[in-house]
Amino acid sequence: MPKVALYNISGEQVGEIELSDGVFGIPVHRQALHDAVVMQQASRRQGTHDTKTRGEIRGGGRKPWRQKGTGRARHGSTRSPIWRGGGTVFGPHPRDYSYKLPRKVYRLALRSALSSKVEDGKILVLDELKLTMPRTREMVRILDNLRVDGPALVVISGRDENVIKSARNIPGIKPVSTEGLNVYDLLAHGMLVITRDAVSRVEEALA
Repeated sequence: MPKVALYNISGEQVGEIELSDGVFGIPVHRQALHDAVVMQQASRRQGTHDTKTRGEIRGGGRKPWRQKGTGRARHGSTRSPIWRGGGTVFGPHPRDYSYKLPRKVYRLALRSALSSKVEDGKILVLDELKLTMPRTREMVRILDNLRVDGPALVVISGRDENVIKSARNIPGIKPVSTEGLNVYDLLAHGMLVITRDAVSRVEEALA
């Protein structure tokens, strides 16, 4: 079982914690990670793009010139796709890009992302993270104590509004609960800061 240091909010090491091999110690499956990231990015697309076909463009009801005798090609509408200002053929229309990976594949990707953090030494486990009131300055002080100087994902057990409101205004810092933990955020943030309770809940869900 991989062992990592356990810290308090003052940045002092207060012990060690053993992490589950099946969640934090598996070989990184790069294809599953790629598939999960592509799936999440596709699901975030708005899909509101739209183009007009020849039937949706205003005007063009009158035949531009008679069928025969002009020496020119026959046309029935100035809104034909071959005319300037005409409709678009096979253009994009509003659609939903989201899709779902098989549950086992996504869970494999999540375990791979967590294992990569342990493998790279980019995980900090806190014994607890509690704030009496929302205060960004206090969260900045805690992160400074932990020597977190770049983008970090802060994972807590349950939805603690004091922690979330204190951390969400800090550039590069994203607070999430264990229920909102996802592959894209794990890979997009260099450091993973997670509480001991959150570790237990993640291991329980993914073991």
